[in-house]
Amino acid sequence: MKIISIASQKGGCGKTTTAINLVASLAANGKRTLLVDLDPQAHATLGLNRDDQNSMYNVISKLTPRKLTIKDIIQHVERNFDIVPSNVLVGTLEQELADEIGREMKLVEILEGITGDYDYVIMDCPPSLGFLTVNALRASHEVMIPVETSRFSVQGVDHLMDIINLIRERLGHNITARVLITMFDSRLRHSFSMLEKIKGKFSDMLMGTIVHVNVKLKESAVMGKTVLGYDKYCRGSKDYFSLAKELITFEENRGLPMAKPAAAEFSSRMKDAVAQGMQELVTTTFSLWAPEAKSVYLSGSFNEWAIDEACRMTRRGDAWELKIPLSEGQHKYQFVVDGRWQPDPVNDNREANGFGDMNSILEVAAHG
Repeated sequence: MKIISIASQKGGCGKTTTAINLVASLAANGKRTLLVDLDPQAHATLGLNRDDQNSMYNVISKLTPRKLTIKDIIQHVERNFDIVPSNVLVGTLEQELADEIGREMKLVEILEGITGDYDYVIMDCPPSLGFLTVNALRASHEVMIPVETSRFSVQGVDHLMDIINLIRERLGHNITARVLITMFDSRLRHSFSMLEKIKGKFSDMLMGTIVHVNVKLKESAVMGKTVLGYDKYCRGSKDYFSLAKELITFEENRGLPMAKPAAAEFSSRMKDAVAQGMQELVTTTFSLWAPEAKSVYLSGSFNEWAIDEACRMTRRGDAWELKIPLSEGQHKYQFVVDGRWQPDPVNDNREANGFGDMNSILEVAAHG
């Protein structure tokens, strides 16, 4: 059971949106997933129209007249998607347990009661670095930090990393930190400028997926739905589905570097081909004429639809180019031009992809 905290002390960076829609996307990929709402504001609970009468307060508190277990308060949202709701009483736990020894281990003990019931537990932390966030981090294997392309959001990562280091030193618990770019507006030059700064500072922690600004994400929350349930063809659905695939792929290939999943995938595939005598990989050149573009990426079935430095294309005059090794057979792909996905304009071999647009298809033949 993989436990991941979604945490940031800065509000408005897409923390709860990420928690809700990442869980929905993991569930859509067949993973049994539990969302634990630890924020006393209960935005995840309210955003899914769930009953907030019972919460983690009833599980942790010794003062509550209605003592419950975590299994008592779990609510079913949809297939493979459950939630532990929150309410305002959760915010009183820090004061109640202020003098209790071992209070930072409460969630560790509680989550032991559902070990084996889920593939993923995603915890939506409050926008603060207090008792609840420390508990979540101590119970987690990883923390995902949503970062919008702003200076203040970057400073928030530094403060959270201080807490993570403190937990490592004082509690002896190592937790992997990942940075997720959210609310990325490809129409603004400032977004790309900040993106380069974030990449320079957190290159080893950066997720390959970028979550773009999308009005459907806000609309789905107002309607009490996940973005997949509200509009599965929109940009937000595609981004969070890609994020879920990135997490799943990393788990299936544990030990490969997270920062460059596409490069690691190519390397692994090459080694397998040599070791097992499989078909030879063919160096394939992709090109796109886009003189006005600021950045172009190649994403496809060959790299789990990732967007990272391994698939960034290089400008050659007015065109962009990238050479990658591909195995014999059919490969689906798109170009990502300044954050906008598009099929290959010179390749008429296409198919609908279920997100409302088209994937280009390339047939790679083995060397003769």
